[in-house]
Amino acid sequence: MNPAANASDRPYTRAAQLPALMRQRILVLDGAMGTMIQRYKLGEADFRGERFADHPTDLKGNNDLLVLTRPDVIREIHAQYLAAGADLIETNTFGANRVAQDDYGLGELAYEMNVAAARLARACCDQYTTADKPRFVAGALGPTPRTASISPDVNDPGARNTSFDELKAAYLEQARGLLDGGADLFLVETIFDTLNAKAAIFALEELMDETGERLPVIISGTVTDASGRILSGQTVGAFWHSVRHARPLAIGLNCALGATLMRPYIEELSKIAGDTAISCYPNAGLPNPMSDTGFDETPPVTGALMEEFARDGFLNIAGGCCGTTPEHIRAIAERVGRYRPRCAGQGLFTELAAA
Repeated sequence: MNPAANASDRPYTRAAQLPALMRQRILVLDGAMGTMIQRYKLGEADFRGERFADHPTDLKGNNDLLVLTRPDVIREIHAQYLAAGADLIETNTFGANRVAQDDYGLGELAYEMNVAAARLARACCDQYTTADKPRFVAGALGPTPRTASISPDVNDPGARNTSFDELKAAYLEQARGLLDGGADLFLVETIFDTLNAKAAIFALEELMDETGERLPVIISGTVTDASGRILSGQTVGAFWHSVRHARPLAIGLNCALGATLMRPYIEELSKIAGDTAISCYPNAGLPNPMSDTGFDETPPVTGALMEEFARDGFLNIAGGCCGTTPEHIRAIAERVGRYRPRCAGQGLFTELAAA
C-alpha cells in the first residue's frame, strides 16, 4: 500500500461510492488506449526515451512502457476521456505484466510500470473530480499473450507455454503495483481464456487478504466471433458461472465485436447475471483502414447503439474499446445518460452499498 495515503482517502473509501452512483445512473468508462496512442505516430525513440536508448530489442509498440518514457501522451489521453464525461478511466497497463514484458526483455519493470500508470490516472482523476461527479481509476489487467487452456502447437494439444502459477504470480505483481499507485478498483478485461482470468482473480484475492484492502473487481470477457464463445470455448453463460464465485461488482463484455454483433451476448448476460451489475464496452464496429479511426463506426453510430442497450435495460457501465475515441465516449455519455441503469439484485453490489 502507498504509505503516503491518508486512511480517509484509501481506494476502498473512494470505491465505496460506486454502488450508490450505479443506482442513480449508468456510469461511463473511457475508450480505447492503443488506437488513441496510434494517433500520436510515435517512433522507436519515443518508446525508448533516454532511459532505454541502448536497450537491445525493439520497443516500439510496447504501449505500456509509455507511462515511463512518454507520460505526457498517456496523461493527455486520460484527460481527453475525462473531459468527454468518463466516470472511470483505465490505467495504461493492458500488457504491463511480467509475462508480456518478458517478450521485450523488460519483465523486471512490471511493478514499476503499474505504479506509474496508476499514479498518472489517479492524478488525472483527482484533477477532474467534483463533488457531484467523482472519477475513478480502474486498474486494468489484460489477458497476457499466453494462455493456460490452449496449446500453442496444433500438433500437440496438451502443450502449454505457461502455467496457472506463473500467471498468478504475474497478476499478483501487477495488481500490487496498481494498488500502490492508487487504483480504486481492478478490471480483469478482454478475457479469452477463463483459466487466465481465474489466475487473476486468485491473485487479487491473495493481495486483498494480505493488505486488507477490499477493492471492487470488474470482470470482462471477449466473445471472439459469431459463435458466441470466448476463444477457450465457453459460451457467455458458462463464462459467467465460471467466475461468479469472485462476486464481481460487474460482469461484462468488451473488444472483438462492435455493439451490433455484441447485442445478443450482452442481453443474455444481463438476464442471467442477476446478482451483479453489467458492463459493456465494444469496439467501434469492425476494422476499416479507410476510416479516420481505423474502424467502421462514427461516434453518433456507436452512441446510438449503446443508447439502445441502455433503453432496453442492459447496462450499468458503458464505454468503448478498440477504435473508440473521446468523441465516441462523449456520444455514449450523452445517449446513455437519458436512461435509468439496469437493476442488479443481491451480491457484492448490494454489500458495498451497505458498507
